[in-house]
Amino acid sequence: MSRASRRRRPLALLSLLSVLVVPGLVGCADREPEPQTSAASADFPVEIGAEGAPTVTIERKPERIVSLSPSSTETLFAVGAGDQVVAVDSFSDYPEEAPTTDLSGLNIDPEAIAGHNPDLVVVESDVDGKLAESLGKTGITTLVLPAPATLDAAYDQFAMVGKATGHAAEGEDLARRTKEEIDKLVADAPKPDQPLRYFHELDPSFYSATSATFIGQVYGLFGLENIADQGDPNALGGYPQLSAETILREDPDLIFLADRDCCGQNPETVAARPGWDTLAAVKQDNVFALGDDVASRWSPRIVELVRKVADAVAGEQG
Repeated sequence: MSRASRRRRPLALLSLLSVLVVPGLVGCADREPEPQTSAASADFPVEIGAEGAPTVTIERKPERIVSLSPSSTETLFAVGAGDQVVAVDSFSDYPEEAPTTDLSGLNIDPEAIAGHNPDLVVVESDVDGKLAESLGKTGITTLVLPAPATLDAAYDQFAMVGKATGHAAEGEDLARRTKEEIDKLVADAPKPDQPLRYFHELDPSFYSATSATFIGQVYGLFGLENIADQGDPNALGGYPQLSAETILREDPDLIFLADRDCCGQNPETVAARPGWDTLAAVKQDNVFALGDDVASRWSPRIVELVRKVADAVAGEQG
């Protein structure tokens, strides 16, 4: 199985250069020069705390980072901290240069993590703080960056990753640029006379994501209505399983497939499903296969998903 096909389901990047500013030396004939200090080093210690996660203090710029979150791995490289990353989990398959290992972000093994001698570990969750407690005994800091509930929370995490790694300016810039790109895509998209209705497919057994989820918020930017809401977008944690009968009855205008890579789904396979050739989305060629990662991660590549949705809305109006 290829790395691209190993995906967790419910469940535009440019590597930036790290900018080190070295102050001028102060000295005279009868005094030793002052030690040189980089701006990145001077920024520490820092306190970092994502929404829904504990605040931690990072005493000094981390030089050996282990990431057990694919989204955070992408963000680490995007802010210019790639050279500091020594190991990532088995699902962190982007960017290509990420040092993928057999570490797991699901079944976390503190001993295996410590074997990479990190000074900072980034994870998506830490139940009861047990990982932080275990690693803390050896002087390793654990930074928890959970799945954000909103786009604004995702932008905040970009800035946090920059700050946590000595790339504060790059993190702030990444957050700003990502938001500006998304805002422009939304502003430039056509506004349908009537709200378009959509189905977001997580796997071929029709699990979906409601408008209460992070991914649902992306569609909501365009005023799209989610057929998975079924009157309660918070039901089942926002990830209900629909029936084929429900989907056929709801007859969505747009279908987005987040199971292209894992499960080989595409417009042709959808059209071949019993009765699905009668759906408006199928008849009007409004079935869109998304990259599984882009459709599930809160990394800077979220811009690619927003662009895909914008194109779909524009095509439906064309």
